[in-house]
Amino acid sequence: MPGRTWELCLLLLLGLGSQEALPPPCESQIYCHGELLHQVQMAKLYQDDKHFVDMPLSTTPDRVLQSFDELSKAHNHSIPTQHLQVFLAKYFQDVGQELQAWTPEDWKDSPQFLQKISDAKLRAWAGQLHQLWKKLGKKMKPEVLSHPEQFSLIYSAHPFIVPGGRFLEFYYCYGHIPNGGRVYYLQRSQPPLLTLMMDRYLSHTNDTAFLQENIETLALELDFWTKNRSVSVSLGENTYVLNRYYVPYGGPRPESYSKDVELADTLPEGDRETLWAELKAGAESGWDFSSRWLTGDPNPNLLSSIRTSKLVPVDLNAFLCQAEELMSSFYARLGNDAQAEKYRTLREQRLATLSAVLWDEESGAWFDYDLDTGKKNKEFYPSNLTPLWAGCFSDSGVADKALKYLEDSHILTYQHGIPTSLQKTGQQWDFPNAWAPLQDVVIRGLAKSPSPQAQEVAFQLAQNWIRTNFDVYSQKSAMYEKYDISNGGQPGGGGEYEVQEGFGWTNGVVLMLLDRYGDRLTSGAQLAFLEPHCLLAALLLNFLLSLLPR
Repeated sequence: MPGRTWELCLLLLLGLGSQEALPPPCESQIYCHGELLHQVQMAKLYQDDKHFVDMPLSTTPDRVLQSFDELSKAHNHSIPTQHLQVFLAKYFQDVGQELQAWTPEDWKDSPQFLQKISDAKLRAWAGQLHQLWKKLGKKMKPEVLSHPEQFSLIYSAHPFIVPGGRFLEFYYCYGHIPNGGRVYYLQRSQPPLLTLMMDRYLSHTNDTAFLQENIETLALELDFWTKNRSVSVSLGENTYVLNRYYVPYGGPRPESYSKDVELADTLPEGDRETLWAELKAGAESGWDFSSRWLTGDPNPNLLSSIRTSKLVPVDLNAFLCQAEELMSSFYARLGNDAQAEKYRTLREQRLATLSAVLWDEESGAWFDYDLDTGKKNKEFYPSNLTPLWAGCFSDSGVADKALKYLEDSHILTYQHGIPTSLQKTGQQWDFPNAWAPLQDVVIRGLAKSPSPQAQEVAFQLAQNWIRTNFDVYSQKSAMYEKYDISNGGQPGGGGEYEVQEGFGWTNGVVLMLLDRYGDRLTSGAQLAFLEPHCLLAALLLNFLLSLLPR
């Protein structure tokens, strides 16, 4: 098969002959590994490496590979840029050609929640955001089904919503949820939230028949994490089982190929496969990339120091804890008492494990656990409060402790959103970026609390985030995947690619907050800066005043 001899040479050139090579992310010698992928990506014909691996083929893979093999041999395996461009124009289509527009059947022009928004400017803005779902709605053309080998996109008969920007794929179940709906993503998962999605769907539809049809699919995803991502932690005489992000597959990430090759060039030859596996694990976490995964190195700002699989993440284990609780509830609803009891026991075990391994009473938060050092990483990340959001705790006073943790970490001094970390590494999941899902984790975690003080802080954090998004939209007429909160709120930056417009989760969190707090949120000027203890005192005073007779 064309390309095999080249691959052996490539392994030696990249210094992989000195260690056992890990398997590639998929078998495709166009989208996942091989000389064609290497030459195109290292030629840097596109600003973003993901562009090439998302381009459909115009003919069969065998014909493409045969033609490439002839071209490569004619140029001694170093095809000039102009010839490479001609080859790509002949054998590949533009990105997105396999998709067509789709409007959800249940989409309504003026949904009811808009009327709950008191501020006229915010109401008009929410209406514009609601229109974006039509722009982000997609369905696949029939040829993706009839000729799947010509696409990196994995076929789905169902239409879907894409995030936007460079992300033109769905997130779908394949025994697990792949990192994205492309063949080169299949060996990486996503944070396990499929069970939570089912819960949200059921709460709106009460469609028990759909649950019955798909309950085994939900179980498959949790089984994937149990079988492939479990790790033991010994503390004293006790051993606890938790989960981690871990992707034992080799080679550079196809969608970031040239960057991974160049980063590997900074390391000794024997460390390169490990680096690429750790980068994939970081991508699996959703936090690609962050100081969370760089901790413990003498120079923690270097991406080459990444060690994702050596950390037990708080958020991952909170997601699984929540999923186990929901699965117990689902099976009880379906009358399967044995399975309901199984998942109830799993959740109880995980609750005890979260408390024993990740919880820190002195700080009032949970922290990622370092498997190498046996210590917690006590740097601030919003993910440290994910168990509060997931309801995975037994201490009724945990919300007040979490509030004090936010105060002690000076997080409440940030007026434009909750920072992703307090470390400025240049990675996109670090300061000064703020991301919508992380705002949701903290805001809804506090809002669920019976504490009026925690609820009021949740509202103020929601108000800050809404104003940041509204102000940027007013200037740019766009929603972004992340925001820079260091200078009045702007589109975010850092990481491996330019900030993307769209954007699915940003729109979703904004609309959720407008739905929840629409009668109180305003589009006006930011509140005056308050020190954390002043903010909490002011909120408490407002609450006490509200109790006085009028």
